[in-house]
Amino acid sequence: MSIPSPTPTPDTVRSHRRETYRPGATIGDWRPEDDAFWEATGHRVAQRNLWVSIPALMLGFVVWQVWSVTVVKLNDVGFGFTQSQLFWLTAIPGITGGTFRILYTFIGPIFGERKFTAFSTIILVMPMLWLGFALQDNGTPYWELALIAAVCGIGGANFASSMANIGFFFPKREKGSANGLNGGLGNLGVSVVQLVAPLVVTAAVLGAPAGGPQHDAKEDTDIWLQNGAFLWVPLLVVMALLAWFLMNDLKVAAAPFSQQKIIFKRKHNWLMTWLYVGTFGSFIGFAAGLPLLIKNNFEAQGYQATTYAWIGPFVGALMRWAGGWLSDRFGGARVTMLSFVGMAASLVVVIFALPHDGDQGSFWAFFLGFLAAFAFSGLGNGSTFRQIPVIFRDQHMREAEGKGPEAQAAALKQSEMEAGAVTGFSSAIAAYGFFFIPAMFAAMAVTSALWLFIGFYATCLAVCWWFYARKGAEAPS
Repeated sequence: MSIPSPTPTPDTVRSHRRETYRPGATIGDWRPEDDAFWEATGHRVAQRNLWVSIPALMLGFVVWQVWSVTVVKLNDVGFGFTQSQLFWLTAIPGITGGTFRILYTFIGPIFGERKFTAFSTIILVMPMLWLGFALQDNGTPYWELALIAAVCGIGGANFASSMANIGFFFPKREKGSANGLNGGLGNLGVSVVQLVAPLVVTAAVLGAPAGGPQHDAKEDTDIWLQNGAFLWVPLLVVMALLAWFLMNDLKVAAAPFSQQKIIFKRKHNWLMTWLYVGTFGSFIGFAAGLPLLIKNNFEAQGYQATTYAWIGPFVGALMRWAGGWLSDRFGGARVTMLSFVGMAASLVVVIFALPHDGDQGSFWAFFLGFLAAFAFSGLGNGSTFRQIPVIFRDQHMREAEGKGPEAQAAALKQSEMEAGAVTGFSSAIAAYGFFFIPAMFAAMAVTSALWLFIGFYATCLAVCWWFYARKGAEAPS
């Protein structure tokens, strides 16, 4: 004879719900578009995951971009590399960052984003330790430094899994702002490392365990170049632990690669990737190349790269949130078009401000032009990532229209999965801008490279207008 189960009381129901949504739990019931659920439970849980994700992502960008500021001092402490070699050290992390982003896009939903965020953060301790020890010996061969740069590039891959993950937590009306905050404040890691690293290398702030100083022949002073790498190790450990214990895995976000690969048949995956290459590819490539551009063109006039370079990525990162916020209100396609027009105009200013034909150029016109380019790229970063979920949600919901609640629920789930995969994949391809922009600066005249970028923005503007912004567009977003 079976014993009937006791009728659950309100207290036991509330206790079960707390257990289901506690930090570290895997959540099966997630309905952000349900207003009652969102107000009672969803908003609180989503915000907790967002505010753990942001600093973890920021540290990933720190590791990815540490070489952009490290190369500025290598020759001053006796390494003796050519300008082309230094640009290549700056560019190499872009190759591994972009390549691993492709992997991270699909692997996070397979293993669970909470677990994967913790893992992808803790493994960054290794390249930071390796870099710190290598910098203490100016006899370290170029090939070893290039290998370290490649391993540091893995830090940039965290963006793909992080952005795909956060999008699942929020309702459509808040996706732009949430992705803008996660991506924008995460992007601040570029500015953080370019601002903080030059400060901590000037003194033995980490004590004897960090090793002795190197002599900066140019400034005739001692510096601790390794501090710019060792500083981040304890922070990476702390953030990996916080991710493990405070974030959540969503069952709705879980998907094997066999389901995710459908995005390669979606036209809008490729079109939005093209646009994101123009926005984020510019942001990250300019961030990597700007310190050496300042050093090579204006240092003789008394302008130090470490004083100014961090400001551009800082502006771009903050404007990413503004791009998401504006897109939630005025439409992502309009903001994306504005970003490409603004970037093109800004680079024209930069081109005419550079030294040429014996003229010293104008540093302040050059710098303000780049600040504007960063600002408009940040707007576009936020707006494109708002466009992606809207495009896929609207497409799938149109196909399910009139087929009943079950078909609509399945369509919504499919759209969320595809939008997350497209977000990660587009960010992976755009990350190669980190490599190609400094590589182009190393291989050709800077002005020639900038004119090529302007031509590319024209193609992006045309794509965005035709498919997403014009009256009667295929996928207004």
